[in-house]
Amino acid sequence: MRLLLHICCAPCSIYPVSRLRQAGREVTGYFFNPNIHPYREFRKRLTTLIDYAETIDLPVEVRDDDRLKEFLRETAFREEDRCQYCYRMRLASAAEKARAGNFDAFSTTLLYSIYQKHDSIRRIGEEEGEKAGVPFVYEDFRPGWKEGVDRSREFGMYRQPYCGCIYSEMERYRKKIGNQKQELKIRKSSISL
Repeated sequence: MRLLLHICCAPCSIYPVSRLRQAGREVTGYFFNPNIHPYREFRKRLTTLIDYAETIDLPVEVRDDDRLKEFLRETAFREEDRCQYCYRMRLASAAEKARAGNFDAFSTTLLYSIYQKHDSIRRIGEEEGEKAGVPFVYEDFRPGWKEGVDRSREFGMYRQPYCGCIYSEMERYRKKIGNQKQELKIRKSSISL
């Protein structure tokens, strides 16, 4: 089976590519992630993927058109639903690419992440696959999470600190700042005792 695998980043591709190949699937990667911000982050993720793909003989097709403005326009004032739009934008593109490239099916490395909404990804993948006439392959890659993290560290890969969009970056740093403030409060209260 020829399978087009939407890839969000190199570390997230390690386990799924290995697993799909073990299942006898001929995998081609597809990088389309217009949600990633800032541009330097986008380039780091793409470069890391291309470098890794060369080491494992993984062909990768890259859609590098600038769709960040569209992503931001569609998610502004709908930030709580941004993931749904983001999944749909990327999976619709992957389904169309799979149809155009005569692939037997498509899937995504988003299914590897313990932080993503699997039910939504599966539903949207199946809907977009039906529209394009290419089956979406759902596989829960989360059992390989630790293995993929460990191997990405072994390889010295760039590991991003947030999912990619400006909103997730903001949430990450707000959480970090909140933790630092809490730590400071604890220190101050222990000093005053």
